[in-house]
Amino acid sequence: MKKLFFLCLLAYLCGQKAGRADEGMWLPMFIDRLNYADMQKMGLKLTPQEIYSVNNASLKDAIILFGRGCTGEIISSQGLILTNHHCGYGAIQSKSTVEKDYLTDGFWAMNMKEELPIGDLSVKFLIRIEDVTQKVLSGLQAKLTEKQRLAKVEELCAKIEKEATKDNGYDAVVKSFFEGNEYYLIVYQTYSDVRLVGAPPSSLGRYGADTDNWMWPRHKADFCLFRVYTAPDGSPAPYSDKNIPMKPKHSLPVSIKGVKNGDFTMIMGYPGTTERYLTSYGIEMYANQSYPARIKAREMKLAIMREDMEASPEVRIKYSSKYASISNYWKNFIGTVKALNKLKVADKKRHLESQFEAWIMANNERKEKYGSVLITIKEAYAELRKTNLARTYFSESIMGCEALVFSRRFTSLQTLLKEKPLNADGLKAKTAELRDAAEKFYKDYSKPTDMKLTAAMLKMFYEEVPKNQQAPYFLKLAAKYKYNFNKLSAYLFSKSIFGDLNTVNSFLDAPNAKTLESDALLILINAFVQQNNVVSETWAVQNEKLSLGKRLLVAGIHEMLPDQKFYPDANQTMRLTYGKVQDYYPANAVHYNYYTTLEGVMQKEDPDNWEFTVPGRMKELYNSKDYGVYGSNGEMIVNFISNTDITGGNSGSPVLDARGNLIGLAFDGNWEAMSGNILFEPELQRTINVDIRYVLFIIDKFAGAKNLIAEMQIIQ
Repeated sequence: MKKLFFLCLLAYLCGQKAGRADEGMWLPMFIDRLNYADMQKMGLKLTPQEIYSVNNASLKDAIILFGRGCTGEIISSQGLILTNHHCGYGAIQSKSTVEKDYLTDGFWAMNMKEELPIGDLSVKFLIRIEDVTQKVLSGLQAKLTEKQRLAKVEELCAKIEKEATKDNGYDAVVKSFFEGNEYYLIVYQTYSDVRLVGAPPSSLGRYGADTDNWMWPRHKADFCLFRVYTAPDGSPAPYSDKNIPMKPKHSLPVSIKGVKNGDFTMIMGYPGTTERYLTSYGIEMYANQSYPARIKAREMKLAIMREDMEASPEVRIKYSSKYASISNYWKNFIGTVKALNKLKVADKKRHLESQFEAWIMANNERKEKYGSVLITIKEAYAELRKTNLARTYFSESIMGCEALVFSRRFTSLQTLLKEKPLNADGLKAKTAELRDAAEKFYKDYSKPTDMKLTAAMLKMFYEEVPKNQQAPYFLKLAAKYKYNFNKLSAYLFSKSIFGDLNTVNSFLDAPNAKTLESDALLILINAFVQQNNVVSETWAVQNEKLSLGKRLLVAGIHEMLPDQKFYPDANQTMRLTYGKVQDYYPANAVHYNYYTTLEGVMQKEDPDNWEFTVPGRMKELYNSKDYGVYGSNGEMIVNFISNTDITGGNSGSPVLDARGNLIGLAFDGNWEAMSGNILFEPELQRTINVDIRYVLFIIDKFAGAKNLIAEMQIIQ
């Protein structure tokens, strides 16, 4: 009974592995010690060194941190990158115009000269992971407040990062693991010359859009292709026509053998964040405050954007990437709240917290060490809830007003203009910087749309946030316009230079402090920021308490179960997860198969609904069953599912077979287990993947880009 209690406690309170190989986001450097035996039993054919090695080429050398938060993988000896369509969506949008609409029509480079440089896109390759826990913890004095401890840790981590990057051109970051109980140095090499190679039309790459998002069964070609370039000597370099395709240490062979239910599979990538140690108190705040507020704000933003996007092709292109970014986690938040309630996650946590407390109280030494842990966490969340709505709506509503937020970038210029004597060189550099920022910002900006967004978001903030936590200036302004926020928005834009690129550039031609001091948008955002800083001071105090409580909670659980294998929460560092291709039962008498086919795409087709339109060429291929070597028994497999443990950030991660061959591309989780970031649900949680055969079929048969197929190593 005691053993059963410990296993249950571990599985549900902490979200750790308790006899199930499908749970866990493992650090690849520890696979040999922690997971290799399990993986072998399940079918793995690789050695640990073939998965992760610092000194020799391994799988980790083909896995990249793509852009600002996705995963990608190298699939040829010429630096060809595969990632999700939704990960590359912003890059595709940046190269799209009404005349050349790559979002709608797709894009395919038939040779390397046709590949399109993406100016602000970079990729990172992992060099090594190093345990620096002792270096950090040994630098801490015995008696420090949590605030002092956090500051000292930050100082020590900065020093380690500096040493790791001295004279080698690398980037490095020290990350906290297990809530500050362990620290690891992550060293990367960054490449900034990345070019768009191929993308299917959105009717394939976003098939199902918002309706199907986070759902299974799925029928989406969520992929696109890029290429990383280097200087002629192979070193990282900014864009140049003299650069050459990268010669990677390792590229993934591509298998078209197909998958079946029960096959071993693993995923390597960069999951964003999980909160598997989250207590019931945190769940209650998220489910009852944070997520409903985010849902409400995003729902309004999406409705306004959608109306203008449907009315104007120009606005549609400008706002497509913004819309997709907002809508993705709008639906995620909805699903998470639903799953948290349906699966009674908070109740499970409460029950097990009481059992954990009983374990502590059974021993005086444990009482002294951990007796106040859960009380500290409870009290911190109780205080955080008092200002949580203000912070959440500031993030979602106020920061959703585009020109309002952009104006804030000019505060540093305002400071420069007030200096006596005037720093002419500094002023010249700052105006050049802001002019460049303005060009990028207004490229994808619609003033009428933003005016509507601003009116709606200001109204929402006013109505939803306690008045004593709002900026007095904003309350005064709202009252002046008798709470007619459309009129207030019109006033703000009429008294600001920030509604239009031309007025911003005219100002930058002859900048002066007086104009900024009287700018209505800049005055208002400064008032909001000032008030948010006041709220954040209270928040920071409680976060320090929470930091202490969470660190001791994790330490206590590790002490309670010294022989148990633990994995840390995801924090956008490389992880490996493994399991099987597997179907599931989402509800009583309902069974979901482990794969979908092109037939399902045709069944969902609705020419009057942009989410479910099908290109004519795809219809032709379907009707003729012209699937080539990519079909299986007269079917074209589109997507499949596995029980691997992933989260946001894993988008674009390679799905690998037992020999490290690429069989698919991860892109989503499933609706029934949207609470999985907090508590892993082994019977329900699934990863939704694009079958690599569908990817190749589209590249080859649909697009005719046989040049790309030719550079891959295809395993048949």
